[in-house]
Amino acid sequence: LFLTHGQDGRVWDVDGNEYVDMISSLMPIVLGYRDADVDYAIRNQLTRGISFSLPTTLEQELARVLCDIIPSAEMVRFGKNGSDATSAAIRMARAYTGRDRVIVCGYHGWQDWYIGATARNKGVPSAVQNLTTMVPYNDLEAFDKVFTGHPGEIACVIMETANVTEPKPGFLQGVKDLAHKHGALLVFDEIITGFRFALGGAQSLFGVTPDLSCFGKAMANGMPLSAVVGRRDVMMEMEKIFYSGTFGGEALSLAASLATIDKLKREAVIPRLWSLGADLAEDVNALIEKHELGHVFGLVGFAPWKVLVVQDHANIRKEAIKTMFLTEMLARGVLLNASHNVCWTHNATDMARTRQAWDGALVAVKQGLTSGTLIEQLKAPIIEPIFKVR
Repeated sequence: LFLTHGQDGRVWDVDGNEYVDMISSLMPIVLGYRDADVDYAIRNQLTRGISFSLPTTLEQELARVLCDIIPSAEMVRFGKNGSDATSAAIRMARAYTGRDRVIVCGYHGWQDWYIGATARNKGVPSAVQNLTTMVPYNDLEAFDKVFTGHPGEIACVIMETANVTEPKPGFLQGVKDLAHKHGALLVFDEIITGFRFALGGAQSLFGVTPDLSCFGKAMANGMPLSAVVGRRDVMMEMEKIFYSGTFGGEALSLAASLATIDKLKREAVIPRLWSLGADLAEDVNALIEKHELGHVFGLVGFAPWKVLVVQDHANIRKEAIKTMFLTEMLARGVLLNASHNVCWTHNATDMARTRQAWDGALVAVKQGLTSGTLIEQLKAPIIEPIFKVR
């Protein structure tokens, strides 16, 4: 249940067990644990101070870097987590358009405006829930239907630029055109894709520039930092809305981000994420085929973030199958949740260990399925999903 420390692509728990970490702190760890350059930047800033009574020049320096590498960035505002950035984008969009309704596509954090549209909406007023409509990815017709159903009411579309599915040709541009046609803004949630898929986010891969974008996770290699960036005229709404946090300008995270981005520029980090993820996925798919479990297990999405898919089998729920699979992976020294979150310092030994764990875990699951005793063999309570968003 508890970890003590990490190094490169591995972590250790309180009992001294060592794991290849395929969670990577839910993806902020893009370079690896205890990266020397990032740690040096943090220690160096620590000698100067952490939080201050006025902004530091680090904010301006990092803002300039982000504007240089992110196509949609003309101005920048910082936060501490992804929900800060996405919620700031929604408030600015509502202020800029004078409208209340929002279309969402993907996962965008824990705040009321988004979570009210999911099954986990307890505690969110119904009036707030009713302002948000969730639309499937790659379904341009569904977007159009919401716009036409609420003429002049939609403030913005906020969507994951890419998640577990490749965007259909013209889809992203089609959403942008629809939004602008109806007087709404387009917001790309690049919390996951930014600094993992590409330095400038998935928008730089697909060539579609939104009005606002949200970044976080990997931008500081584990330090708490996020950013909302976008068009100058929209970002100027920051002068009129209220968006404030005591630790928004906290200097250790800003220094860490500058060091992280510098290393992402200097080294072939992101290409390595693509190659590592692709090679691992190819080997895992071969193992799934070898054990004749293609009807149960699969991987979807992009190489730097391959997502595990588990299907029901006969009378055994996918949740029970996934529970057994993850506990078997743990027993073989691989910490895995729902996806392959590779980092730059995952090495050949880590990859080999992960492949071996997959092989052994698939054997165990197949035996449980074939014998019909999988439920009886479970060593932990069955994992239950919180809600489905993709």
